[in-house]
Amino acid sequence: MSLKARLSRDGVVVAPGVYDPLTALIATDAGFEAMYLSGAAVAYTRLGRSDIGLATMTEMVETIHLVRDRVDTPMIVDADNGHGNALNVQRTVRMYERAGASALQIEDQSLPKRCGHLAGKKLVTPGEMVGKIKAAVDARASEETLIVARTDAIAVEGFGPAIERAERYVEAGADILFVEAPRSENELSEVTSRFASRLPLLANMVEGGATPMKNADDLGALGFKVVIFPGGIVRAVARAAGDYYRSLFDNRTNAPFKDRMFDFDQLNAVIGTPELLALGERYEDPEKGEK
Repeated sequence: MSLKARLSRDGVVVAPGVYDPLTALIATDAGFEAMYLSGAAVAYTRLGRSDIGLATMTEMVETIHLVRDRVDTPMIVDADNGHGNALNVQRTVRMYERAGASALQIEDQSLPKRCGHLAGKKLVTPGEMVGKIKAAVDARASEETLIVARTDAIAVEGFGPAIERAERYVEAGADILFVEAPRSENELSEVTSRFASRLPLLANMVEGGATPMKNADDLGALGFKVVIFPGGIVRAVARAAGDYYRSLFDNRTNAPFKDRMFDFDQLNAVIGTPELLALGERYEDPEKGEK
């Protein structure tokens, strides 16, 4: 089922963050209907750097290709600010869509951009962002590819101006609206009361971020249609990796950590090695075994 079709049905869509084919596979096997390819998570894991716009458009496209080669799960992809002006946005849409993105999230930040829950963000004008949204809509090859318009204006201009920007982005043709970093349940409720009847709304849950952490079903009850947990997997993996490396350094063996990790066969089962080897046998040269 496409993301667009799923959004037409009842119930909130929970999209966990992923950053490579392995995390996408594990998320899919866990039962999620959609996933969120996080630019922050790609920057954290691929570059070992912060989410300040260092991950390039082509690095994201390569990651989309790799993920899509492994799983078919609908994928919302972080496109930062479209990687430039309206013409750059159009190229980004074309390349992300061809690579397999189900939806592209474009924000109204200028360069250098920052994570939505970092201080010091700067914005483009509302008019420039409206142009980018229109350019994105015009560039997509299929209406199944959704455009997510995100505003970061709450932290820069305040809640009221952010809502005014959001109104213009909806009018420009966005398919999904993402008002980033509401600071209270009151602000979350104001977003839904204004927009939930008009288009799907996306909420972002960031551990330690500006928005109060809430259960996805509670957010659904407020009126949000999509809830992303973009960086949770990286924070979990980084914590586990730190524990693992400290254990190995101190003990010079993995034995104390073995109950907290897959063994060789267990990991191969997760990534489908037995099935892959069986598939390979179907294409072996039958004459080779007769020699």
